[in-house]
Amino acid sequence: MSQLKLWHCHDARSLRPLWALQEMQLDYELEVLPFPPRFFQKEYLGINPLGTVPYFTDGDTRMTESTGICHYLAERYVPDYRIAPDHPDYGDYLNWLYHSDATLTFPQTLYLRYAIMEPEERRQPQVAEDYVNWYIARLRLLDAHIVDKNFLCDDRFTIADIAIGYALYLGELNGFAERYSPQVRDYLAALKQRQGFVSAVARTEGSNS
Repeated sequence: MSQLKLWHCHDARSLRPLWALQEMQLDYELEVLPFPPRFFQKEYLGINPLGTVPYFTDGDTRMTESTGICHYLAERYVPDYRIAPDHPDYGDYLNWLYHSDATLTFPQTLYLRYAIMEPEERRQPQVAEDYVNWYIARLRLLDAHIVDKNFLCDDRFTIADIAIGYALYLGELNGFAERYSPQVRDYLAALKQRQGFVSAVARTEGSNS
């Protein structure tokens, strides 16, 4: 049995490391949970006290951050998916990795909370809409960067594309893709055609988790 194991919920941020594992063709164990697992599979709190996904183990290593797990896999197992520190694009590479969650996924989680996940009496439609607008505005950096590129760094696919690609995919699931620029729509469409993405989604296709 592989020492790599990922806990995952359908279309959650855990799709990032699942996509990376599929791209890298690593041997791993996958456990799919109902979302949110802290409510619907309470014994999971005994594994991950945060009750969040992803949760990832590699021997004694324990990780909870989706982009961090991708970074770990590239550094430890398949360096073809990283940018080396001495490369001119290294700064951009790191910036896209952090940008993916701190700037692009974060506002969408607040939209989901205040538009969908809270009980109806606690929902805040204006707050939700404000965070949608924030997300779309923060795509300006990507809009300018990707206009004449197929990938974010070094003219090749890296985990930076996985990190940013998931944020865009989440936006598409949330119904925001019609507000994407043409170049961002094209970039996301190309990423979704990659076999690694297709096979990652297929691992939990039809799941209610």
